[in-house]
Amino acid sequence: MSVPVAYLGVILIWSTTPLAIQWSAQGASFSFAVMARMLIGLAICLLLLFATRTAFPFTAAARRLYAISGLSMFVAMLLTYWGALHIPSGLISVIFGLSPLVTGVFAALWLSERTLTPIRIAGLGLALAGLWLIFGQPWPGDGRATLGTLAVLAGMTVQALGLVWIKRLNVRVSALAITSGSLGVATPLFVLAWLIADSARLPPDTTLRAGAAIVYLGVLGSVVGFTLYYYVIKHLDAGRVALIMLVTPVAALLLGQTLNAEFIPARGWAGIALIGAGLLLYEWQALRQLRQPAIS
Repeated sequence: MSVPVAYLGVILIWSTTPLAIQWSAQGASFSFAVMARMLIGLAICLLLLFATRTAFPFTAAARRLYAISGLSMFVAMLLTYWGALHIPSGLISVIFGLSPLVTGVFAALWLSERTLTPIRIAGLGLALAGLWLIFGQPWPGDGRATLGTLAVLAGMTVQALGLVWIKRLNVRVSALAITSGSLGVATPLFVLAWLIADSARLPPDTTLRAGAAIVYLGVLGSVVGFTLYYYVIKHLDAGRVALIMLVTPVAALLLGQTLNAEFIPARGWAGIALIGAGLLLYEWQALRQLRQPAIS
């Protein structure tokens, strides 16, 4: 596989994921949309495990890994899907762009990693100021925008906590096995959430766009995107990988405005700009590596 193709693929998939999440819930409940996505993703992962004969460890340590990853996935995605009903899709990408900052804080507190350098603390402060501006902005069209923003922020935080917890476990398992095990834990919980929230009712009028978005997220968002991301991490330095987090929110904002007629007020743009500046500062040391040749 070509590294540039994989890199571009990650950017395209992650830029379109927030918009696809919103579209997937049109004509269907958010609980059905996320459940259907995970069922598709799990089926594909199981087929890939069988076709590639990839090892699937089931030791006590591996089971603990799958459980933590799956539970964090369940909570993060359920909150994100609900929040996506009430805020612009581009804002979802901006909030998830904060993941490296939150992950760094958890790593410093839990793993005793010396990740919070003065320049990174300054970046974190700028990002928090941007969040404050976003929360203080009455977003048009939905009275639950503040709750939606809080839900997506909480989902991103849970995902970051899960990543640090997984790193703390330090269990060597392939990316496909981790994804399959995580989906194996999370998918039954999504089914249960759908049973409780919708009483097992199928959506009566799912649109073609919603159905296509669910399939897109199940195939590309849940399986292909993460596979490409792990491939990129393996072949590129940290600076080039960090650029993904800087590019995808901008692309997602533009897609939301172009394809979903989303409107972001001026104060919201100011908050987003502060978050972007904070991310730039936080990843500054890694981005300086861009002057060096890529790792082949």
